[in-house]
Amino acid sequence: MTNFENMTSEPLRMSTLFLRTLRDNPADEDIDSAKLLIRAAYIRKEAPGVFAWLPLGLRVLNKVESIVREEMAKIGAQEVHLPALLPREPYEITNRWEEYGDNIFKLKDRHKADYLLAPTHEEMFTLLAKDLYSSYKDLPVTLYQIQTKYRDEARPRAGLIRGREFIMKDAYSFTLDEDGLRRCYADQRAAYERVYQRLGVKYVIVHAFSGPMGGSESEEFLAPLPIGEDTFAQSPAGKAWNVEALKTPALDSIDYSATPQSSDVNTPQAGSIDDLVDTLNSVASRTDRQWESADTLKNIVLTAHYPDGKTKLIVVGLPGDRQIDLKRVEACLSPLEMSLATDEELAEHPELVKGFIGPMVLGPQAQAAGIENPVEYYIDAHVASGSAWVSGANKADTHSINLVYGRDFTADGVIEASQLNPGDMSPDGSGPLSFERGVEIGQVFQLGLKYSKALSFNVLNENGKSVPVWMGSYGIGVSRVLACIAEFHHDDKGIMWPITVAPAQVHVVIAGKGNEISQAAEDFVQKLAKENIEVILDDRAKVSPGVKFNDAELLGMPIIAVVGKSFTKDGSIELRVRDGGQSMTVPADQAVDQVKDMIQQLSQPYTLD
Repeated sequence: MTNFENMTSEPLRMSTLFLRTLRDNPADEDIDSAKLLIRAAYIRKEAPGVFAWLPLGLRVLNKVESIVREEMAKIGAQEVHLPALLPREPYEITNRWEEYGDNIFKLKDRHKADYLLAPTHEEMFTLLAKDLYSSYKDLPVTLYQIQTKYRDEARPRAGLIRGREFIMKDAYSFTLDEDGLRRCYADQRAAYERVYQRLGVKYVIVHAFSGPMGGSESEEFLAPLPIGEDTFAQSPAGKAWNVEALKTPALDSIDYSATPQSSDVNTPQAGSIDDLVDTLNSVASRTDRQWESADTLKNIVLTAHYPDGKTKLIVVGLPGDRQIDLKRVEACLSPLEMSLATDEELAEHPELVKGFIGPMVLGPQAQAAGIENPVEYYIDAHVASGSAWVSGANKADTHSINLVYGRDFTADGVIEASQLNPGDMSPDGSGPLSFERGVEIGQVFQLGLKYSKALSFNVLNENGKSVPVWMGSYGIGVSRVLACIAEFHHDDKGIMWPITVAPAQVHVVIAGKGNEISQAAEDFVQKLAKENIEVILDDRAKVSPGVKFNDAELLGMPIIAVVGKSFTKDGSIELRVRDGGQSMTVPADQAVDQVKDMIQQLSQPYTLD
């Protein structure tokens, strides 16, 4: 791709520009940015999750990349470019050939050798640095690239935000020790903030789950948008977490010395939690209060999918007033993926009586019940030690009451299994959580030694001892960020590009007939070009002013200039800021200076609410 630095100020002419705008939104797109980018001929859809970049879209993309490159240069990162077609072996060494499962594109060459289209490049960057560096004197170093990545999304959606092919900046730091890693991590994190501020993209930094990337500390940069697939939680103190990474504050143990021994209750037709509560209040009423859904422990059977295709059943117990969150379960049991078990899978374990499953035949309790090959049992973090529950009795139409966690049953592990609710307390102790949706636009990882150890990347330290290299990984979704810019900056008429990334700074519309108006527009455009101001000139001869105005608003240049009736009347040019800001009519000989002032004002740092 052509770098933005190589662009010239020669005006773009609508009469020859490779561009056809659409009057109507594409029917198969579900978010504003995708609809507008396609309508305005910035991109074209070639297949689900695969898009072509057209001339104006490529100009915006190049400007986004240019800002990323400038900020990488400020922190000393050096650009390289690795292939996207990669051999299997390095990914097999780190187990990610299997861990990625069906999310990567795999293929064979004519010699039957296995390859993949790179979803990310940790292994290859590690091997590259290993090939060239062997001493502490070579470190630290940070390498990065801006390149197309590939992931076989099951359901590509939201235009550029979740595609099968996407453009990403990925950087990798190599340091001698953990302190060096932390410094590189801090440098990248600060650079990301500058990038998003320059692009006019609002962001929230959240603590994140590392997933198959591995490592310890990880943070995501999320653009707070309702269309986002990520939910993040915020505390009153301002700290934020991706819900997959949020840990429930530890619960105090409950004194169960006064809790009666468990007993069974006949509960016919208790096909739901609500039905169970109603039945309990009629056949096993309590003296202190009525039974509630929060008194019940529901046990949900899941199928755990290994990356190699094997499966097993697990059961997760959680309070009956909460819903299960499979993504949070997956985060705790990575790299396993989860789905609800089918009736056929359930039938393979006759001890699991559908609708009446209890902990007494699961996990640590299974041996006492005489069950071989028991199903693993995990308990949600919202279940306190010593708490008493109503749960299935493992026989039809029967539940057990006063089952105490820690007295009558235990689990194979405690995990974060339930959806978080408004009002849940934040881990930092500052109060109840609030929740918002967001689009992931970047993530930073402290990878530590995972990849260097797996791929034997060692250097000699100052004492001549061979030690593994500490690594960090840092990604920005470049094409995804571009879509988020359009999401933040648009109205019902079209896109409103920030001046930092707009294909041109000024859109000049010839809105009248006759050589005098056409020549005046040409003179104006040439004067702007001499000032290195980027211009699109709508010089189409047989297009009505109404269509030209609609296209100007759809395309979204920061400043629209109209040479038309005002020029015919008194020799003036209309100028207006696309995002609803200032609008004025000025004499033609003052228009260039006025445009320069407007550009300067629009170039101030963005403050997004």
